[in-house]
Amino acid sequence: MAKINADALNLEERVVRTNKCQKTTKGGRTMSWSALVVVGDGNGYVGAGLGKARAIPDAIRKGVEAAKKNIIQIPIVNGTLPHECLQSHGAAEVLLKPASTGTGVVAGSSMRTVLELAGVHDVLGKSLGSTNQVNICWATMKALSSLRTAKDVADLRGTTAETLQPWLNKQSEDGHGE
Repeated sequence: MAKINADALNLEERVVRTNKCQKTTKGGRTMSWSALVVVGDGNGYVGAGLGKARAIPDAIRKGVEAAKKNIIQIPIVNGTLPHECLQSHGAAEVLLKPASTGTGVVAGSSMRTVLELAGVHDVLGKSLGSTNQVNICWATMKALSSLRTAKDVADLRGTTAETLQPWLNKQSEDGHGE
């Protein structure tokens, strides 16, 4: 997979979560911060990163840099996802389903931020298991990176997308997919 040049994209960045950590020593308390940041162009490119530093602005800056290094491109079909997917990271598990036009982004937590910045307009998302926002974000990124279009699958199988046509017709009758 080719590396995506973040400088060529018009990226928007959002801080999903900041977390304070304190270490107590005999000399006093040492505070540090972590920031979960998501970047995306609203047109199929999205990335997430975690930055840690002694001050919040530095943690956010590091998070943005990490997110720009982890940008992935996702397939968007008619403003929604090409198919349903279930993915987990640690104890967090996310379920993403394509939705009909006009549904909007029905998802909570950090999943909503990732999907909005990716440019998905109609999707149903459910967080199963852990409510840890960082792990939900990573599970959502894994789920988005596992998505494939019908053309991609046909190319992998060495056939054409027309041979998948009966499956595509059934999917369009259900109101999902291409």
